[in-house]
Amino acid sequence: MQGLHTAFLLGTGLFWTAAYVLLIRTGLRERTFGMPVVAFATNFSWEFMFAFVRPPSGAMHAINIVWFCFDLGIGYTVVRFGRAEFPYLPERMFLPALAALLLLAYPGMDFASQQFDEGAGAITAFGSNMAMSAMFLAMLAARRGTRGQSPGIAVTKLLGTGCASLTLLTDPDAVPRHENALMYYLYVGCFLLDAAYACAVYAVRRRTTSAHGAGASMTPAAGLPVHGLDE
Repeated sequence: MQGLHTAFLLGTGLFWTAAYVLLIRTGLRERTFGMPVVAFATNFSWEFMFAFVRPPSGAMHAINIVWFCFDLGIGYTVVRFGRAEFPYLPERMFLPALAALLLLAYPGMDFASQQFDEGAGAITAFGSNMAMSAMFLAMLAARRGTRGQSPGIAVTKLLGTGCASLTLLTDPDAVPRHENALMYYLYVGCFLLDAAYACAVYAVRRRTTSAHGAGASMTPAAGLPVHGLDE
């Protein structure tokens, strides 16, 4: 059991780190951000808290520090390109609104952790992750395309969170405290939403590719307009 626990823990770190790298890389290439802003605020707060304020023991502490460093890269894409994604918000208000969101997110995560999880990070991690998974689906729908997103991001996120669930389920110290209906609901909910997101990204990418292929085969003489998903 201990060997499985270690393997799943390393898988969590590896797959989520890969997701962060892909989010940063895709965001820089496509000049946007790939993680929904509210999800970024809660994620940033959680990883700061459990990297520096109440760090866990062992490998998870190092993983949290690595994740926080990548959060800074994701934060750069939000700050650098975020204004363009909110055209209805006055440009001068974007950074103050982002700062206010971060200031609200941290105490919320802290209070929830202390109230429901004795100061540990499991419930807040999976609760915010489930919300994040829903936000990724909402962002895909709102953007009407995969700008800032990719199948690689979706799959590594799915695998990373799946490994995180299995890490807790194989941890003899964590199981007694987290063996309850809420945690099982969060495990299943995260998996279903992440799987739905991966399928949706793949379907949108496939449809976009098919539409572009069909458009490329048309000639002006055909008299047919060519529309992409973002139009």
